[in-house]
Amino acid sequence: MRRIIHLSDLHFGRVDPALIDPLLRTVREVEPDLVAISGDLTQRARSYQFQQARSFLDALPKPQIVVPGNHDIPLHNLFTRFFEPLTKYRRYITDDLQPVYADEEMVIVGVNTARSSVVKGGRINRAQVNRLRERFCALGRGVVKAVVTHHPFDLPEGHNERDLVGRARMAMAELASCGADLFLAGHLHISHTGHAKRYNIDGYSALVVQAGTATSTRERGEANSFNLLSIAYPEVSVEKFVWNPATASFNVSTREQFKQAGEGWIRTEPR
Repeated sequence: MRRIIHLSDLHFGRVDPALIDPLLRTVREVEPDLVAISGDLTQRARSYQFQQARSFLDALPKPQIVVPGNHDIPLHNLFTRFFEPLTKYRRYITDDLQPVYADEEMVIVGVNTARSSVVKGGRINRAQVNRLRERFCALGRGVVKAVVTHHPFDLPEGHNERDLVGRARMAMAELASCGADLFLAGHLHISHTGHAKRYNIDGYSALVVQAGTATSTRERGEANSFNLLSIAYPEVSVEKFVWNPATASFNVSTREQFKQAGEGWIRTEPR
């Protein structure tokens, strides 16, 4: 079995400091095989915010897959936004914008979907999709293949399609032929796990796992939370840990179970 902690939308510069130590303690107790962080490490891409995020990452277990979000690109300084958009991210977080974790049971690939040309939205391009195909298409059944982005490939009900990552339909069609299993994202500050039904690809059903904000005060109506994925092919479970102010702790709120059934992932009863 492999365990992945999925954090997102940390937003250092707008964090609730009371959450940091309990979050670190809970993640360490899980003893994950991988920590995946799907973007927006900072609120306004300022140096001190990246430094705070760096200290937080250093306190988390390793290995890690980290990708930037739209908030990690400077907003107000137009020169740095368009000509040096991820200079601080590279300096303080990682110079690797195509991070990969691979072992005999899973391959996890991070993709940078943040773009200078839009303030909030994001995009995946064909070159990035081709790199994913190079990784995934060579893998046989039984190795779980996951993509980590900031912007989501699918949405909970009630959300505008403008929140989808740009060129999502092209990417999903290409990756379906390689059997991509999981798409981990953030951006919405809403947690959600479900099937990528909007693409209607025959014989294919991926899981889309959305993480809420782990530490930000910008909750958007949902308590701070993060996900724990437990992978033992052909099964995957997703547990949602939610902040409880009364106990000053993160506790499991829900657990969802899925199984690979030949033509895609189906929901099963949690054990």
